[in-house]
Amino acid sequence: MIEPTADRVPRRRAETRRRLLEAALPVFAEEGFGRSTVEQICERAGYTRGAFYSNFASLDELFLAMWEGRSAAMIAAVRAAFDAFAPVELPDVRAIVERVLPAIPVDDAWFRVSAEFTAHALRNPGLRRVMTAREEAIAEALMPLMVELLARAGRSIPDPVALGQALVAMHDGTSVQCLMDPDNPLVWQRRRDLCVQVITAYTEET
Repeated sequence: MIEPTADRVPRRRAETRRRLLEAALPVFAEEGFGRSTVEQICERAGYTRGAFYSNFASLDELFLAMWEGRSAAMIAAVRAAFDAFAPVELPDVRAIVERVLPAIPVDDAWFRVSAEFTAHALRNPGLRRVMTAREEAIAEALMPLMVELLARAGRSIPDPVALGQALVAMHDGTSVQCLMDPDNPLVWQRRRDLCVQVITAYTEET
């Protein structure tokens, strides 16, 4: 039986979009965001410029779609880790950090690309506002999980926004150190220790 054309087109479009997104990360990581071109991404994905522009208006839009997809995957991983906590006792903040932090990836290629794009966004007020809004949305999605986990450890969050911003700063800063010296276990341990300190500083005993 032949599929209706109306069904085939959305599937083909979704596949094209997926392949363009998959091709973009290595191109951005190898060439640098500012030096990458639509043609390079299309060549790696096996498509033409027309296929690109039928899915994305610009490289900025493609990056934001990549970021949205990676953020959704990270949130899903944290939720999965959270769901696994049900039968596990969480006596303190460190126990939470030891279980949640591994669900948040430290990825060399993604860090390079996202750092370059952040610098690019700082020169573009409209793009900066978009990135700020998306970061806030990610924090809002994760904070209910943090509230519940910390409540089980006997702590509350007076200012969730402040905690979210502090955790982003912790993640970004320690990611650089971990990527610079990835085989040093002390660097990774300090990342965990700092996360414990940040959460403890921005929460209170109940």
